[in-house]
Amino acid sequence: MAETTPEKKEEGLTPAEKAALKKKEALAKAKAKAADKKPLKDNDDGTITDPNSGLMWKQTDAWLDTKRFYTWAMQQEYVDKINGEKFATYTDWRLPSKAEAVTIVDKTKECVDKNGTKFTMDPIFTEGCVSNTWISESSDDNIIRFDLKIGIDTPYPTPDVYGSIRLVRKPE
Repeated sequence: MAETTPEKKEEGLTPAEKAALKKKEALAKAKAKAADKKPLKDNDDGTITDPNSGLMWKQTDAWLDTKRFYTWAMQQEYVDKINGEKFATYTDWRLPSKAEAVTIVDKTKECVDKNGTKFTMDPIFTEGCVSNTWISESSDDNIIRFDLKIGIDTPYPTPDVYGSIRLVRKPE
């Protein structure tokens, strides 16, 4: 019996059908990968622990906490506020790196953002949040925001872009 190649599978399909097939295959691949992962843990103190990465995340984001967005230049204000409050008894909350932010993108799960739109993050995080965050690779000269809906970082040419902030810490 001849093996079916991806090209053979797509023969005779419309572009929309090809796109749907690719999406279905990507979801199946993501589900297989997710099956190997341990589930996130709600610590019942406003934090979530990821046993796969060892990271602890703040369950809410800056939008849920303050009902405002932050530019890159303003993000430290929020980080300082949370650390000053000793949120969940910790003072080492920080912005995630891109590699860390990617760990909470989960194509097999759906969280709901502030506009009621579903996106690819575990609903263990509080719904009504914003689906982006500033990341530590940003700088005053290189404004980068991470999009949790699609799992990529986006550079911006000007500093007047607003976003939310999702904080993380690495327990010792």
